[in-house]
Amino acid sequence: MRALVRVLGAVVVSVLLAGTAQASPSPAALSWAPCPELPDVECGVLSVPVDRADPGDGRVGVAVARRVASDPARRIGVLVVNPGGPGNSGVDFVLRAGGVFSPEVLARFDVVGFDPRGVGRSGAVVCSAEVVGRRPQVAPVDASGFAALAAYNAELEADCRARTGPLHDHVDTASVVADVEALRIALGERRISYYGLSYGTLIGQQYAERHGKRLRGMVIDSNVDHSQGTWRYAEVEAAGAEDAFERFVAWCGRTEGCALHGRDVGAVWRSLLERADRGAVTLPGGGAPITADSLRRNVRGAFYAPAWSALADLLAALDAQPGTVAGVGEALADADVVAEPFPAVFCQDWALPVRDFREYAALTAHVRRVAPNMGGGQRPDQPIGTCLGRTSEVSNPQRPLRVEGAPEILALNGAHDPATPLAGALNVRRQAGDAVVLVTYEGAGHGVYQRSACTRGVADAYLLDGVVPEDGTRCPAVQPGA
Repeated sequence: MRALVRVLGAVVVSVLLAGTAQASPSPAALSWAPCPELPDVECGVLSVPVDRADPGDGRVGVAVARRVASDPARRIGVLVVNPGGPGNSGVDFVLRAGGVFSPEVLARFDVVGFDPRGVGRSGAVVCSAEVVGRRPQVAPVDASGFAALAAYNAELEADCRARTGPLHDHVDTASVVADVEALRIALGERRISYYGLSYGTLIGQQYAERHGKRLRGMVIDSNVDHSQGTWRYAEVEAAGAEDAFERFVAWCGRTEGCALHGRDVGAVWRSLLERADRGAVTLPGGGAPITADSLRRNVRGAFYAPAWSALADLLAALDAQPGTVAGVGEALADADVVAEPFPAVFCQDWALPVRDFREYAALTAHVRRVAPNMGGGQRPDQPIGTCLGRTSEVSNPQRPLRVEGAPEILALNGAHDPATPLAGALNVRRQAGDAVVLVTYEGAGHGVYQRSACTRGVADAYLLDGVVPEDGTRCPAVQPGA
């Protein structure tokens, strides 16, 4: 899952049709035209109800993109894809699919992606840039700070709801799953294949639960475990971030090309955090100081690739020139509103209650013990702290995964994933039983399919020929270069 804040300089918002004077278009009414960004890819809009419990309460246009199979004579069918987030664009994912999937997959599948409701071109959740810019950057240290965070979250939620409209309260993953099924019908496909990355695995898991018989196959890459409670969620996330940090330190110790090679990387890192806590690290041009938690969040993002060499260069430069560091931190674009789908989606999918500051303090202290260097990878209360004080219903709360009637699902996961740790995939495998086989990539980074010839080969054989690997298969790590 990505960092909590995605800054957009411009927002394209689909129009919500509030009335019912005209007949609702059938899903089969989906039509295609060349995408403006890449004419070789087709774009369309799928009209779906905002609230399926009240279909008369408006509709939203779900943006869809399709890259048709390059070898139609050997076409297998449709591969629906989602890159996760929550908040990432499936349309953009299809636009760059030529650099993601193997030539054989592109030859034999129509690759179809969509912006989930509330994201990108599909009625994006938008909020005041000024309110988003006031997000607390430091974890609460007392009861008044805890109350202030909850009050801020409530203010942000109310602002986003007012600016976005009724869709704001209907962006949970269960609603997205219903949209995927509507998309299948609109495409005229009896069955679909699916590839989901990161938070896109939750869409896949829940589609398999509800519509397993409509699947030809499914690859879920870097898995979300949607069964965890507050403490377990925080602990697993923290452990994954700390493990990623330790892998980076070990790489630097054995790699002469690392800018911190031969130094105590842990000591350098702790010194940087201490200076950031004192406000001694500022953005170029005399901007506001970067907090230690903001620094942790950005460094965690570097573990996704993993961009170890660039990260080492960055930390070395910061250490040599305290007070100024390029490329770290976030600033809001000069705009009145920004897209901010993450809180709405996440907090409708997860019930992660924290009763009061006493429990909050105990939770954050536990996270810091589990992850002394990364403190949970972001602020130690995130993303749990994102949902404090919000009033939206948790319409798609956690539960064990139960899959029946679907073909065997291929789960991929990295052994050292900073965002979706292997522990989550192991739990998904345990809950699903024989419905899921797990292949582990033994290296670092977030996302497995593109990591090596082994990972791509396993996934392609499954998608193209229906070859299910042995559960427990492991692909060796490919070490990042210096």
